[in-house]
Amino acid sequence: MKNLIPIENVRKAALRLSDVALKTPLALNINASSRYDASVYYKREDFQQVRSYKIRGAYNKIASLNKSELEHGVVCASAGNHAQGVAFSCNKMKVKGVVFMPTPTPKQKIEQVNMFGGEYITIVLIGDTYDDASEKALQYCKEYQMTFVHPFNDEKVIEGQATIALELLEQSNVPIDYLFLPVGGGGVASGISSVFNELSPSTKIIGVEPEGAPSMSTSIKYGVNTKIDKIDKFVDGAAVQKVGDINFQICQAFLSSMTTVSEGMVCKTILDLYNKDAIVVEPAGALTVSVLDQFKEEVKGKNVVCLISGSNNDITRTEEIKERALLYEGMKHYFVVKFPQRAGALKEFVADILGPNDDITHFEYTKKHNRNMGPAVVGVELDNSSTFSALQKRMKDKGFFGEYLNEKPDLFQFLV
Repeated sequence: MKNLIPIENVRKAALRLSDVALKTPLALNINASSRYDASVYYKREDFQQVRSYKIRGAYNKIASLNKSELEHGVVCASAGNHAQGVAFSCNKMKVKGVVFMPTPTPKQKIEQVNMFGGEYITIVLIGDTYDDASEKALQYCKEYQMTFVHPFNDEKVIEGQATIALELLEQSNVPIDYLFLPVGGGGVASGISSVFNELSPSTKIIGVEPEGAPSMSTSIKYGVNTKIDKIDKFVDGAAVQKVGDINFQICQAFLSSMTTVSEGMVCKTILDLYNKDAIVVEPAGALTVSVLDQFKEEVKGKNVVCLISGSNNDITRTEEIKERALLYEGMKHYFVVKFPQRAGALKEFVADILGPNDDITHFEYTKKHNRNMGPAVVGVELDNSSTFSALQKRMKDKGFFGEYLNEKPDLFQFLV
């Protein structure tokens, strides 16, 4: 396939970005290198002023517009990093911009966009989802003859994201054997893989998606860009229903492979990066590190680069992240427990059923006098995941077991 993203355009983008985007570090990570018996480097795009790589594509697109287009202004739809990149760019270039965001967008993200954009940005909160906001943004563009800055399906945006590849090849003093890239809409993966196809074709480039939103994986599997009807939006920076058409073409041609990683593993990685390396990442920023376990045999003794794409994590999500991590590791379990309607039943459950280091973290119970058994929803955090089978057996042997909720997601969501 002919490269849709000419290398000379990427070099021009790098010049445009030279006083806007930081040349972020490529740093050897001791913990990951030791764990995987490899040289594992993190490309730290979370160091950008907007705390993600999105500034590269947004600025390159806006800076490439002609005078008339700039005078009319730009529009984007985003609930996250792309909106911040557009806002920063508009402020930097003194260009009017309108950002459409879904109504449920967290206040923290709205404040960030306002802060980066200042007087040059107007925020419109509309609709319940990104798709709703995007539809209205496109209508607004047509009505006011403004330019839409797409988050990924745009050659100028892709060229901007591709400048990361030039930095990687300049910064690395060893051949890069494996390069792991996060994939949402496909902007950064298509840009970087285009450059590596030309300048470092021996590098194996692995695209990584969240398990709950495998849009690129599904599209490559079927050979056609495919929309997924239902996705898990937890990894919000990489959860899209359909990747860009341009992005699909390039990734299909130049990625060595696509893979997915579970949202629970992503949460575990977020906590590990913070606790072990003092690195704060958003869920999408943890994808490339989360997937290393799947490739531990292949990467042994190799030079590996993981793109850390962003750090715009909302602190209010910390408890959810911890919960998902514990569920993934088999450390947190929820049950419907059948308690005998008599005094001392709870004491018996704590003394005879739970292990010495197990902890009740959730308890919902209503006493009903007309029943022999009263159900309660109980969450238990284990000291060791290997003790789960024994706990479940004790519950069944003593007549306390009702339902195991972890394996029943619909009931779990309803009760917990």
